[in-house]
Amino acid sequence: MSVYSMTGYATGQCNPHAAASDTHTPGASVLGLEIRAVNGRFLDLSLRLPEDLRAAEPALRERVGARVRRGKVELRAWIEQRGDGGVRVPPAAELQRLLGAQEQVQAWLPQARGLSVAEVLQLAQRSAPAAADWVEPLLALTDRVLDDFTAAREREGARLVAMLRDRVAQLRGLAAQAEPLVPQIVAQQRERFLQRFHDALGATPADPAALQERALAEAAAFAIRVDVAEELTRLQSHLSEIDRLLQRGGEVGKRLDFLIQELHREANTLGSKSASLELTRLSVDMKVLIEQMREQVQNLE
Repeated sequence: MSVYSMTGYATGQCNPHAAASDTHTPGASVLGLEIRAVNGRFLDLSLRLPEDLRAAEPALRERVGARVRRGKVELRAWIEQRGDGGVRVPPAAELQRLLGAQEQVQAWLPQARGLSVAEVLQLAQRSAPAAADWVEPLLALTDRVLDDFTAAREREGARLVAMLRDRVAQLRGLAAQAEPLVPQIVAQQRERFLQRFHDALGATPADPAALQERALAEAAAFAIRVDVAEELTRLQSHLSEIDRLLQRGGEVGKRLDFLIQELHREANTLGSKSASLELTRLSVDMKVLIEQMREQVQNLE
């Protein structure tokens, strides 16, 4: 199953009421539609429709809701009258009908004057398709634009998934670098404690057994304090779950957002337990990668 981005854009036009020969005739009515979306926590759909298209609003909401689960979505539709100054210029067939009607009237009423250009354009405007005639073409156009919109979101989603997988691989590499550091740090610190024990033994007449026991106890407490094995195990577990979700696809945005928060928590703990500059550097690098993931996960549905 694909992973979809909440960001997308698509647009389309059609000329539903023009005859095949009049498709490009100036003055023909053109129906246009565009859909654009950005990220959001829930589905927030806003429609911008002219009065002639208001009747289609419930069906439009149903169609978009069936294809989009999250995001701030704006759907805008319009009817464009192609002609000078937005005036609908009637096609040749319609002008021929008006001429025929005029000739019939003048045959019975010879004193009747001919139609003026303004009157012809006014009659053409009145004969434009009624609002109900736009609903079915609009819904058909919406389905087509939604297909393009979904394809755009899928392409963007695939790009985001590739980026997330790359960051997951880098985090695994950093975790692998961190694992052997802790035993090395503990061994080095144990040597320091024992050195302090020998120095104290030479400077004071204290009981050697008591001093050595105290040094080893301090070394053990230090090892417990800086042990990050549990954090690294949980971090690897979260990375495996992210891989699984990306492989499964579908609506994964909210789950991924939660896992990113958990990754950030483990990286913070790793940094707070750090007892070396190298481990601190690895923690900072992890946080940078996790923040990059968090920014992109916000765009996934």
